[in-house]
Amino acid sequence: MKPTTSSKSALSHVAATADPLGEDTPGAEPREAVSARVSKVQRFRVLDILGRVAQLRAEGRDVISLCVGEPGQGAPSAVRKRAADAVLDGTDLGYSPVEGIAPLREALAGHYKRWYDIDIDPSRFIVTAGSSGAFQLSFLTCFDVGDRVALARPGYAAYKNILKALGIDVVELDCGEEVRFQPTVEMLEEEHEKAPLSGVMVASPANPTGTMIDAEHMSELADWCDREGVRLISDEIYHGITFGDSVGTTAVECSDQAIVISSFSKYWGMTGWRLGWMIVPEDLVEPIKALAGNLTLCAPVPSQFAAVEAFSESAYEEGAKAVEGFAAARQAVLDAVDELGWTGLAPADGAFYMYATITPVLGEFANAIDWCAALLEEEGVAVSPGSDFDSVHGDQAVRISLAAGHEAVVEALERIKRFQARHGA
Repeated sequence: MKPTTSSKSALSHVAATADPLGEDTPGAEPREAVSARVSKVQRFRVLDILGRVAQLRAEGRDVISLCVGEPGQGAPSAVRKRAADAVLDGTDLGYSPVEGIAPLREALAGHYKRWYDIDIDPSRFIVTAGSSGAFQLSFLTCFDVGDRVALARPGYAAYKNILKALGIDVVELDCGEEVRFQPTVEMLEEEHEKAPLSGVMVASPANPTGTMIDAEHMSELADWCDREGVRLISDEIYHGITFGDSVGTTAVECSDQAIVISSFSKYWGMTGWRLGWMIVPEDLVEPIKALAGNLTLCAPVPSQFAAVEAFSESAYEEGAKAVEGFAAARQAVLDAVDELGWTGLAPADGAFYMYATITPVLGEFANAIDWCAALLEEEGVAVSPGSDFDSVHGDQAVRISLAAGHEAVVEALERIKRFQARHGA
């Protein structure tokens, strides 16, 4: 996919030709308005889709959006109540400690004891402005310009885009159906022999595929990283949204050198609260705090006080109820996939996505981008083309988000079948 940001923007033209003093400046070299690193960052196509969804709805169209990973249930009731109380009861909502308020970090430690039966010192938790803030802190702390960091393709595009913006060399591992869309030690060894890797980024459950890394596989990856001096960073924001017996394997169970990143956005439905956390090795606590203090000062403080209640019994129950809804929507897709004619369906063990190849049903359409655009216009169903997640094979794939709920997914599937029948697919 070609970058959407031109290396010669209108702004750069103005900067190159306009003299603020009204005089010519002989010999001055014009500068680009956008850095070479940022010019490599590609816009999410899903943002354009969302814009069109909004337009169609404004026109009165009935549109089902299955293109974003935003849980429909919203924040737990106890969290909302605590947020309201914090605003009204005189709670100090000024800057918090850069690492987050102590009650929240203590509650996080209790959460890891509850879900994983492991003890983690609260001092190793750093509360961040969403998981996105944690990605930036971990990449900036652990890697220098020119370092090589490996990650799976297909995968969440923000990983590689943030890394590229920081001048870090992204090594995309082609992870297909045969390896359950997750990197293997063999892949890492092959790349490490070409040129040393500095880091490995994994996600379990993964976006867009929903596949998970089990305990044995995670241990293999962590052992290899520890042995080779490679930093393992594990995105675990979808833990708890799983369709088996496990909430997920956390990398801190496998290595005390791994960095774990998570968030309140998914299981607890708190996307707009912009609150996440990191678990970091002891020797990285102070460097990351120093960096965070300069970048953000602290995570949103009202959200921090409210999020303590995310670990109440009622909040856990509400999260579990939401997962039941995602599971029902997932089953609806599984039941329909043969009739749809889609292939290569990722075994979605967790998260709320289904990712599949639609090559057999593209019909008259050149690629999944065109297919998705026509589906939205004709049937009012928005899904994401795989090109947002895989620049090589993604133009033949789509991702469906289950976050809209079972009823919406079932209706969308009927519309998709109608669309495909009309186009001879």
